Amino acid sequence: MNSRTHPRPGKFPRLVGMTLLGAVSAVALQAQAADDNSAPTLLDALQSGKAGVSLRYRLENVDQENFDEDANASTLKTRLSWDSGNYRGFTAGIEMDNVTATGDEDYNSTVNGNGTYPVVADPVGTEVNQAYLKYAAGDYSATVGRQRINLGDQRFVGGVGWRQNEQTYDGYRFHYGAAESLRIDYSYVYNVNRIFGEDSAKGDLRGDIQLFNASYPVTKGHEFALYLLDLDLANAVDASSRTLGLTYTGDFGPLKARLGYARQGESGDSSLNYSAPYYLAEVSGALGPVNAKLGHEVLGSDNGVGFTTPLATLHKFQGFADQFLATPGDGVEDSYLDASAKVFGGNLGVTYHKFAAAESAANWGDEWDLSYGRPINDTLAALVKYAVYSADEHGVDTNKLWLQLTAKF
Repeated sequence: MNSRTHPRPGKFPRLVGMTLLGAVSAVALQAQAADDNSAPTLLDALQSGKAGVSLRYRLENVDQENFDEDANASTLKTRLSWDSGNYRGFTAGIEMDNVTATGDEDYNSTVNGNGTYPVVADPVGTEVNQAYLKYAAGDYSATVGRQRINLGDQRFVGGVGWRQNEQTYDGYRFHYGAAESLRIDYSYVYNVNRIFGEDSAKGDLRGDIQLFNASYPVTKGHEFALYLLDLDLANAVDASSRTLGLTYTGDFGPLKARLGYARQGESGDSSLNYSAPYYLAEVSGALGPVNAKLGHEVLGSDNGVGFTTPLATLHKFQGFADQFLATPGDGVEDSYLDASAKVFGGNLGVTYHKFAAAESAANWGDEWDLSYGRPINDTLAALVKYAVYSADEHGVDTNKLWLQLTAKF
């Protein structure tokens, strides 16, 4: 797919692929040979494909107390995409991303050797972001190849779409169900293409990765989701883990609630021995023109090992300043208050986080986050974000500023 070296799938991924294809064939036999949206021939499906172009320019400034120099990352992501038409339920897609630094690379991209600056994990390079074949019929779908996988709110599995180089997954995915019904989502992944790029030793997570998620609306406005995530990693053995969890979402008129619990332990050939908990309690609602959210999230620890979420879209959680990308050995408790409102045609958001250790009396620090995003026209959109992390017993004082402009054609 790119110049990365990927392992050849072993017997288990081949077995999964054959099983998925068998399921797809069984569904296809029950489905009509072609539906109203199907192209009459394969050539017609290819010729009716749609191409897209998007640009995202971003300036990221990082002022970190333990560095004499500020990081200033001026980067442009260019994305070219193509999606085929539908032929008898089959579609295909490909997506190419290029990240370019505009001006001097006055930041540590993790691979450019500029260690005198704080990290901004946006390395330059060109990659195949997605390349997949998909079959869908009724409530069933199966996807094979390099693809985007975002489960739920991306707290445990996501694409890290905030970074210029998106995280995507090589493997097989099967989905059953529709809105307001039982939904089952299973993926077997043998390689994770991480945000650090193909030139980084941390650019891939290889192994046997199984992602299972099932959700069911027990009644209108109330849903449970069960998930099992097993990460048996070949090139990061001690990061291997197995997580079993349950999430509840409920609608109580003006208020909405989310509750979550999970337990995580070692998996595969990990040398660690731990059983760490995860807790979430969150309530949200509208206060006039303001949407407010109050929450408390705990990533616990055991035997000095913190609950980890290595596949998550981490920038969405525990503060924009990204001070808890790796969970401390004592775990982390995040108490947060968020408020957002429509202002001058855009969305203004303010969030406060108070961080503490989960298994000791340590106070990690606190953070304020501010964002304002607004569409300029049908093509352009602008975003400004600012984060201030005040360290106590974790990390150092850090300020981050982002100016971003996107264009889609």
